[in-house]
Amino acid sequence: MPLMTYEQARPWGAAIRESVKLRKMPPWFADPHYGEFANDPRLKDEQIDRIRAWADAGYPAGSKIATLEAQQPDAKSKPDLVLSAPVAMPIPAGATIDYQYLVLRLPFNSDKWVRMVEIRPSNRAVVHHAVLYVRDKSSKWLRDAPEGRFYAPSRSDPEAFQTSRNVKEDILSIYTPGAPATVLPSGMAKLIPAGADVVLQLHYTSMKTRSSDKPSIALTFLSTAPEKRILTLQMGKDDLRIPPGEANYRASVSGTLPQDALLLSLFPHMHLRGRAFEFDIVGPKGFVETLLLVKPYDFNWQLNYVLKNPRLLRQGTTLRWTGYFDNSANNPANPDPNAEVTWGEQSWDEMMIGFFDVAVDPQVSKQDYFIRRP
Repeated sequence: MPLMTYEQARPWGAAIRESVKLRKMPPWFADPHYGEFANDPRLKDEQIDRIRAWADAGYPAGSKIATLEAQQPDAKSKPDLVLSAPVAMPIPAGATIDYQYLVLRLPFNSDKWVRMVEIRPSNRAVVHHAVLYVRDKSSKWLRDAPEGRFYAPSRSDPEAFQTSRNVKEDILSIYTPGAPATVLPSGMAKLIPAGADVVLQLHYTSMKTRSSDKPSIALTFLSTAPEKRILTLQMGKDDLRIPPGEANYRASVSGTLPQDALLLSLFPHMHLRGRAFEFDIVGPKGFVETLLLVKPYDFNWQLNYVLKNPRLLRQGTTLRWTGYFDNSANNPANPDPNAEVTWGEQSWDEMMIGFFDVAVDPQVSKQDYFIRRP
């Protein structure tokens, strides 16, 4: 529901009071024992007391009515480029929809440094999530996809279908419901190289009635090269096999950094059986440092956790991401506690992916970063 004006907020006064009192709102799931985060939205005690006093007084209007703009401070400026889908994607009722891909050509043929990205569904109710990729001109990924039209690789060609899921392209932005625009730190940006295009991957969720969505993306550029380039990396586990009724299934993946990098943020992704996600640095002699513990994990609020103080990670640092899953009947979100659950794209399947943003030198591409240097 919108809460932009007093008239919109007043009917929800009791629910607002209760939600902030129980600290259910704003949503935040990072265990306070590990890490500090720049985008921590939790209210201070005095802020909660102010809302409680407002409720106790009968939810009065202030002496000066203000309409809030639902934007970040940086998001108020007009973007440099907006690209829209030429046609709408029809969403049939009661259907299972494969991931859709939309290739959008860019109206320039030079390097562009991107400082802000916003993915804008026209119908947010049907968009489970969206990922915006940069496809280099030399990439063969999804070259059969038509430009400007929604495309789903055919399941009748298993090799082509699987190849479409094996994505190595750089990620420009990720959209989940409630997510703000991607505004990158000062002096940092992501690169769209000359000749590249962008590919929007969309996961749609069907509703009880037919609908449609016509997404767009908004981009804001830097006029000069940044001090650092941001890369979005990921580690995940796709051989999940969660037994029926298992209340605490553990899936872990680890790897070592091929080069130095400045760690900026951490973003866990699981589905309905996800219960917790842990990001660790593993050192010698059994040393473990937890960077972030998301517990409980809530599929309905998929948050990016931005480090308050970016962390320099040296080449060879071992990272370990661990997801915990509850496939028991005690999980109210569980679609079927009697089913064995494996990796899959739909919400009733499971995923275990830990995305993380790092900053590197501007000339280092994602491909270059994974070349291990002596």
